[in-house]
Amino acid sequence: MNTDRLSLHEIARRVDAKSAAYCALSDRIWAMSELAFEEHRSVAEQIAMLEGEGFRITKSVGGMATAFVAEYGSGGAIVGFLGEFDALPALAQVSGVTEHKPTMKGTAGHGCGHNLLGSGSALAAVALKDALAAEAIAGTVRYYGCPAEESGSGKTFMARAGLFDDLDAAFCWHPSVVNEVQTTSVLACIQACFRFTGRASHAAASPHVGRSALDAVELMNVGVNYMREHMPSDARVHYAVTNTGGDAPNVVQAYAESLYLVRSPQLPDAERLFERVEKIAEGAALMTETAVNVQIMDATSNVLPNKALQEVMYENMNRLGGPGFDETDYAFAQQLRNNALTEEEIVASVGPYRRALATQVLHDGLLPMVTREEVMMGSTDVGDVSWIVPTVQCHTACFAIGTPFHTWQLVTQGNLPAAHKGMVLAAKAMSVTAADCLRNPDIIARAKAELKERTGGRCYICPIPPEVTPDNLRARAA
Repeated sequence: MNTDRLSLHEIARRVDAKSAAYCALSDRIWAMSELAFEEHRSVAEQIAMLEGEGFRITKSVGGMATAFVAEYGSGGAIVGFLGEFDALPALAQVSGVTEHKPTMKGTAGHGCGHNLLGSGSALAAVALKDALAAEAIAGTVRYYGCPAEESGSGKTFMARAGLFDDLDAAFCWHPSVVNEVQTTSVLACIQACFRFTGRASHAAASPHVGRSALDAVELMNVGVNYMREHMPSDARVHYAVTNTGGDAPNVVQAYAESLYLVRSPQLPDAERLFERVEKIAEGAALMTETAVNVQIMDATSNVLPNKALQEVMYENMNRLGGPGFDETDYAFAQQLRNNALTEEEIVASVGPYRRALATQVLHDGLLPMVTREEVMMGSTDVGDVSWIVPTVQCHTACFAIGTPFHTWQLVTQGNLPAAHKGMVLAAKAMSVTAADCLRNPDIIARAKAELKERTGGRCYICPIPPEVTPDNLRARAA
């Protein structure tokens, strides 16, 4: 079997040949900006592209209308590319400007670059498919359309449904301000809604009859804040009050709720911390004579890094070079930096070990691969995939150094040429590395042995309780 044509140069050529179409796809999804589980138009755009490329489509997988799997080929190893396409609320922003200018107040925007993420992963899958088809090489290529990464943990539901069980290797990326192979883990997390129910009453005439659910929400928050001194320093607890019970101060609020997100480097630690938060909620309910209902909304596992795959991807990225930014890209990045980014944001974006990067406006090199074990202070449902199948991710520079994620400053760059160049580089890195795995089965064997060692042979256990489904989450939200 001739696999010489699965070379870095050949795969990169095939990515370039179709890059314009997939950059245009990314821009269309950027303009749609659909929230978790509601990405219907974005999914339709992706499915139309992949069907046109000859992929077989399985829709509405994992109990989610906006989750799908696209597959091409048969036999050989099965390699999968993970894509996302959900946006964030209230981040709509005019493109290519350096001041806050919402397109429509209160509407969604792609503040994490998932328009690029899904389109780049689809481009990687298509380029690899083209190479396999041209040389009649056995192998199965999949693209996973994964909804609700920001809120809903779409991949976790897909993992629970067994959709990754037969994969041999998984590939993903994320738009960033730097080019690197991700070697860090991330925080496992559990998100839950705490709903308090009390008794309404006239706040002046008969306050003693009422039982305030809002008081319970506030007392729970006080209790969690006191807990912060007595929890591990690398754990995180965030909250939002999502329902205050109304706007009338002369009514004792009979219903109120808050949303809590508990994170820790390891899932068992997050679960123990979440149990403590639950006890505080129960205490708040006792103090106010209200009732509390707790519903887990989503949860994700920590990422298991895979060095066997990381080393292959790093070598490929080193050979590929940077995104290739031009003077126009640098000029806009400098203008954005001057007008809309703070020194604190610039330093935070590159991290404590890369302060030298803070003097740059765009990153066109490749960071050295970090060998020490670190945890990135964020969470992703890619973690659940990594417990099932060897998984590798890269970051590529799509935005100006200093750009904070989940902000308008990122949205305004999400469909510019610099973002496209980073996306195309990521597609090449993923597709070439997947081709290496198909060409050399020993890579997959080493990656699987490493995963088995990291898990101790333990089977994946989904962190979302079996009674929680995407349907009942959407029903609750409505």
